[in-house]
Amino acid sequence: MKLGVGVLLVAAVVAHLGAGAVLDGLRAVSVGAVAAALGIGSVTTAAAAARWCLVARGVGLRLGFGRALADCYRAQFLNSVLPAGVLGDVHRAVDHGRRNADVARGVRAVVLERVAGQVVVVAACAVLLVVLPGPVRDLIDPVTVLWVLAVVAAVALAAVPLVRARGGGALSTVGADLRAGLLTRRTGPGVVGCSVVATAGHLALLAVAAGPVAPVGELLPLLALALLAMGLPVNVGGWGPREAVMAAAFGAAGLGAATGLAAAVTYGVLALVSCAPGLGLLLGRVALPRPVEGDTAAAPNSARCVSRTGPASVA
Repeated sequence: MKLGVGVLLVAAVVAHLGAGAVLDGLRAVSVGAVAAALGIGSVTTAAAAARWCLVARGVGLRLGFGRALADCYRAQFLNSVLPAGVLGDVHRAVDHGRRNADVARGVRAVVLERVAGQVVVVAACAVLLVVLPGPVRDLIDPVTVLWVLAVVAAVALAAVPLVRARGGGALSTVGADLRAGLLTRRTGPGVVGCSVVATAGHLALLAVAAGPVAPVGELLPLLALALLAMGLPVNVGGWGPREAVMAAAFGAAGLGAATGLAAAVTYGVLALVSCAPGLGLLLGRVALPRPVEGDTAAAPNSARCVSRTGPASVA
């Protein structure tokens, strides 16, 4: 059903705006855009790998940055070409858990780092939508803000028992991993920093795809909406809600719905290009990085992992 919704969204947008916008988006994929996609992709993937290192080591699993980077590239490529958009992450979670003889904890580590990254995406995009002028801010009123704050507070209060859970049982196990993987001085700031870098990278790639259609300050809220839409679990390899939202947002901003669809198509192609090294790793044409110290010994102190990635220390 979820895949069907994604397909229907793309079909409806293309049927409404015509195939010309799709062709315009494909023609906009230039050599310079491809180079930018590969460069931005290397930064965002390094940030994701560093975040995974922090969380995994925080919960007591072995994971070196080189192995994490290779696994993240593979996972991103699989997410882009397979239905549901998460099967690559499922593969890296299970594979890492098997290497550490603890599949359940390996899965929890990936879930925690992905959830943490998505929380930062939502928070960063919300700030952009509220602060920068645009069609979204015009629709925001104080009552809406109060309702959003109430929902956030309710979710935070509901999570308190999980964080404080002690003793035995599944709840206490998840709570312990949550505290160790995300809520310590060694992991928390690094996870937030890596997530911010990854979010900035996704927005930068969206900006490359959109091109110089408007000033950056006017464009960012529209791109933030697109980034939020990509997190909806009704896409096919990332396609679906993104195209519908970008077409609607660009149309509401007076830039043209067809322009928004073309930018979404360009981004879809560039996003696949950015994780192309993952295909090489899957085919075995690119050698796996040699194991690093973190692959052979559990290292809760995750500072080593972050220090190996230049930009990731700042998703």
